[in-house]
Amino acid sequence: MSESNTVASSAFHSHVFLGEGHEKSERKTWAVIWLCGAMMIGEITGGLLFGSIALVADGLHMSTHAGALLLAALAYTFARKHANDTNFTFSTGKFGDLAGFTSAIILALIALLIAYEAISRVFMPVAIHFGEAIPIACLGLAVNIASAWLLSSGGHHHGHAHAHGHGHGHEGHDHDEAHQIATEAGTVILEVSEDGVPPRFRLRGETGPGLAGQEVSVETVRPDGSRQIFTMTNRGGYLESVDEIPEPHEFTAHVHMGRQDYPVVFEEHAHAQGSTARDNNMRAAVIHVMADAAVSVMVILGLLLAYIFGWLWMDPLAGIIGACVIASWSYGLIRDTGAILLDMNPDRDLANNLRQTIESDGDQIADLHLWRLGPGHLGAIVSVVTKHAREADYYRSRLARFRSLSHLTIEVLHQS
Repeated sequence: MSESNTVASSAFHSHVFLGEGHEKSERKTWAVIWLCGAMMIGEITGGLLFGSIALVADGLHMSTHAGALLLAALAYTFARKHANDTNFTFSTGKFGDLAGFTSAIILALIALLIAYEAISRVFMPVAIHFGEAIPIACLGLAVNIASAWLLSSGGHHHGHAHAHGHGHGHEGHDHDEAHQIATEAGTVILEVSEDGVPPRFRLRGETGPGLAGQEVSVETVRPDGSRQIFTMTNRGGYLESVDEIPEPHEFTAHVHMGRQDYPVVFEEHAHAQGSTARDNNMRAAVIHVMADAAVSVMVILGLLLAYIFGWLWMDPLAGIIGACVIASWSYGLIRDTGAILLDMNPDRDLANNLRQTIESDGDQIADLHLWRLGPGHLGAIVSVVTKHAREADYYRSRLARFRSLSHLTIEVLHQS
């Protein structure tokens, strides 16, 4: 049995695995810190000038809020500045997850402190100054809403550059692949289009007579051997298939022009989705803001009911509910970021797809390791056992459609 190893990219490939929009997220986080810092200074200064202990206390609370966001901002900055540092074997893409894990621990401690204080007040009620407490809680809620808006503004879009042209994406895959076909009558372009319609083939001439006077049809042959013929109709400037193309868009399309047959291979390119592409650093920052907002809402509700109906027990009850909500969010963040830091399999479906892609051609996967390098970036080590005269480049091309595999190492073991 012989073997060969390779990395499925160029010999000197990039090891920068930061998430998309990293610098934009960094700027937004710093902006929220400045907002919270200004609010903190205003509250503490106002409290000292007007003798309001409640205002000073809320200002100090805002300082802890800004401190937690500072952790996220520093993680963004450090990861960006050291992204090319060779001391980090797989770059700094996990700094956001480390910061998110730390923030989750802080959130859990905050939940415990709120719960402790709320339970203490059940047994030892304290006088509530409604005139000060309610406006301060409303002001804090407004700042949290503004912070959440700043952090969430702009959305998050996945854009990738590939060697072929494509447009609209659907369910994490790229369609609208355009393929040039050199025919006897000139060059034509075949694509799968979803431009305002269900997916259909479109064929247009690029050079020469092209499609003029040609009888054209497209026949798809899928990996399982099933075939389908698509009749083409003239749409003025291009031909379009009458029937829509069923999913998945992975097949060989045979373009029949007169007596000639031109085969074109279509593949679906799977991108990182869901938790694989999630920026846990930004998620932690948003959860901090949302947790503070949730507490503010509960406090306002509890204070209003206590003020209107005299239900003083509503104030600590609101605190207990808020603590439970924060603890729940904290648990989810600890679970997800902890799994990444421990290199757990981030996407079992993707791992199964990798295995099926290799083994569908008669080979076997002896070993497969899949882990997350950063938001939207995965690393994989694949050990393949084969009886065929195949080298790593063959399997590299087979796995090329999995665009989230930013660092792929392939080992080929040849059975004699």
